[in-house]
Amino acid sequence: MRHPSICSSTILSLSLATATTAWGESHAHGKPPEQLGEVSFPTSCQPAVQPKFARAVALLHSFWFSEGEKAFRDVLAQDPECAIANWGIAAILIGNTFGGNATPEEAKKAQEAIDRGRATGAKTERERMYIEAVAQYWQNFGDRPPGARLKSLSNAFEDLAKRYPQDDEAQIFSAIYLAATQAPTDKTFSGTLKAAAILEPQFAKHPNHPGVAHYLIHSYDFPPIAAKGLTAARRYAEIAPSAPHALHMPSHIFTRVGAWQDSIASNRRSADTAKADKSSNDWLHALDYMTYAYLQLARDRDAALAIDEARSVTDLNPALTATNYALAAMPARYAVERGMWKDAALLEPRKSRFAFTEAITWFAKSLGAARSGDLALAEQGAKELGDIAEALKGAGNAYWATEVTVQHQAALAWIAYARGNRDAALAQMRAAADMEDSSEKSTVSPGRLIPARELLADMLVQNGQPAEALAEYERSQVRDPNRLRSLYGAGLAAAQTGNREKARYFYARVVLLSGSSNSRPELKQVRNYLASN
Repeated sequence: MRHPSICSSTILSLSLATATTAWGESHAHGKPPEQLGEVSFPTSCQPAVQPKFARAVALLHSFWFSEGEKAFRDVLAQDPECAIANWGIAAILIGNTFGGNATPEEAKKAQEAIDRGRATGAKTERERMYIEAVAQYWQNFGDRPPGARLKSLSNAFEDLAKRYPQDDEAQIFSAIYLAATQAPTDKTFSGTLKAAAILEPQFAKHPNHPGVAHYLIHSYDFPPIAAKGLTAARRYAEIAPSAPHALHMPSHIFTRVGAWQDSIASNRRSADTAKADKSSNDWLHALDYMTYAYLQLARDRDAALAIDEARSVTDLNPALTATNYALAAMPARYAVERGMWKDAALLEPRKSRFAFTEAITWFAKSLGAARSGDLALAEQGAKELGDIAEALKGAGNAYWATEVTVQHQAALAWIAYARGNRDAALAQMRAAADMEDSSEKSTVSPGRLIPARELLADMLVQNGQPAEALAEYERSQVRDPNRLRSLYGAGLAAAQTGNREKARYFYARVVLLSGSSNSRPELKQVRNYLASN
């Protein structure tokens, strides 16, 4: 039997006709027309609220959480019997599907929405299933970790998608929740590739849908498959240019493939839009990605300006991961990428509810101190890292416990190397690199502060083992392509082995990235080598 809420041509035509036109109202007030893409989500609510409901779903698809919650509440204010608007409120309160940072306060608001939706009574079985599906995420909130809640949500939406195979929105939401359950240690990428297989036909069918393009980027956000996401990456910003996150998300793929100019352009647009909309979290997140890209092009002054811009952001939400991560990572990157070890040693950790963001600064500080000769300070930093790793492990946060353990082991390795225990240091650094390779970076970050395998290669160069160092630099570049200091290190190692062909290859790539920049002394060395070889 065909479901009336899916097959009603009247409702469907209305939703399609109003999906974009209703979002252009700001044009009359001197602003460019709002562009959030095209979404069709037929409901049993009053026809007058359908355009607003479609807009709210588009905001949800582009992770514009504050605006989306307001939009769903506006629908409910106009049509209190629109039970499925409560699904939207509970869904948007999850926040970033890949973050797992919902608070008890948000859980309370979400449960209130779910209870209200149940009490109102959905007019169709499909709408009831949406409400019950999101309820699976919030059930027993305080007793289950984010991963378990997300798995329940994913399972519920998989059932919903099977029950209503013609409901494209159910398929699309099922795909993103499936992608978000992908284990970072799964090197087959089984979950995200399954999600992509759902989304690719939807992309052909709905080329202007914000969620499809967005979620394809997430599905391909891994080094071996990142190139598959380039089409979606280049489309998403044009589909929903009014949403700060839509302008930023393409840079996930650009970063994975080392397209730094594209990443800068994407994040500059995102930061400007987020600033204008007073969306500080999106603003800082874009600036972190932008800083990372600037440093790969040796545009160090531009990176410094981006950090200054981040420090000017005052409307901070301490409950958001990306805010805390960006504020810790940006100054640490600026010191470490440029090899300014004494500057790194002077960094001071910023208190955060997320201990792993404090660990970024302690890692930079310990590494900088070890490489500039202050071993007492290096050991203090390493101890802090060890304590944070243990606390994360005790809290059941396995992913970040592993990430901080890698930092701890790397810091100890460089302390051992500085003390002259070179064999032990190399063994420990290699173990840290292997541990890091067993997992993927978090989506909150454009990249780890510095890849552990790149640090291993640095240590091998210093230890007079250039051939081994070259192999490790090349191996590191498979996971983190087009990194400037890695390409320089590979060129230096190749030159030390007498392999002029490889040295010229890697040094030419350094010049291609850095252009005429003289911001770092090694760039002059590279040009001199190329001129004489």
